[in-house]
Amino acid sequence: MGFVWALLAAATFGTSGTFASALIDAGWSPGAAVTARISIAALVLMVPAAVSLRGRWHLLRRNVGMIGIYGLVAIAGCQVFYFNAVQHLSVGVALLLEYMGIVLVVGWLWFRSGQRPRRLTIAGSVAALLGLGLVLDLVGNTRIDIVGVLWGLGAAVGLAVFFVLSAKSDPELPPLVMASGGMTIGSVILLALGAVGALPMTANTSDVNLAGHQVSWLVPILGLSVIAAAFAYVAGISAARALGSKLSSFVGLLEVLFAVLFAWILLGQLPSAIQAIGGMLIIAGVALVRVDELRMPDGGLGVEIGTDAQVLPSVDLCGHGRRDAAEGSERIRSQQQHER
Repeated sequence: MGFVWALLAAATFGTSGTFASALIDAGWSPGAAVTARISIAALVLMVPAAVSLRGRWHLLRRNVGMIGIYGLVAIAGCQVFYFNAVQHLSVGVALLLEYMGIVLVVGWLWFRSGQRPRRLTIAGSVAALLGLGLVLDLVGNTRIDIVGVLWGLGAAVGLAVFFVLSAKSDPELPPLVMASGGMTIGSVILLALGAVGALPMTANTSDVNLAGHQVSWLVPILGLSVIAAAFAYVAGISAARALGSKLSSFVGLLEVLFAVLFAWILLGQLPSAIQAIGGMLIIAGVALVRVDELRMPDGGLGVEIGTDAQVLPSVDLCGHGRRDAAEGSERIRSQQQHER
């Protein structure tokens, strides 16, 4: 189910480019589109998140700091950094810099556990990033600007924080609550940036062109908010909890392939042969990382420091140990009474 959630997250995140492009072409600023996306998604998830808590409000209080960092860095920060990078760089280069976040995830796990990434993980990283470069067609019209590079690296940090916090989050905290809380905080920050003029906000209610049809502006807004944000973030958190931050971040690269696929189907933008080769390299990179985890003694489960998959077996074993010891003591006492 972890891979199912990861594929659903990649597919739904991949629709964001198509929906956002329709709005931007109609005169919306990127800042207004992403702010509407996050704000409406937070409202959509608010009631389901409250229901999923079932009165356990202490979980929300216990994790308020983590949710705050998630909303500030992984949602608002990542969005702001990426759109600022796009103002200085081509979209392909900005996306490549953002997805360097998977390398930061591997480095963070190396720093936390003290274990160097193994050869297959390194090979998978190289293959995936090379494939990403081919899919984004970086050999075309690219432009490099140091300010844009710094913004892009900031987006990479935000993406890495998304995967790490999603995987390390409190297992008792429902993904709905984490996504809703993070997007609520993120939307407040984005609205504040717009209010002070740091994030340009331009929007209108005219019809937009989507998949060759004139539709209401509400159609891409709802798609961007419900599909590409509300569902996508919940699925992404569920995937990271099941697969861990490293593997889920590599599977997340498939978002780029889904984006190219949706652009082909809905916008008629046919992918090139080079992009197809890049897609195969990304899939090969994900497969190499997964094989590397399966070769580990625990089959890739509980390999990240602090995960519940690593803690629960020891608790279970301790429980059996205490039960066996108690049964042994009871047998000894019974035997002694019988002898007396």
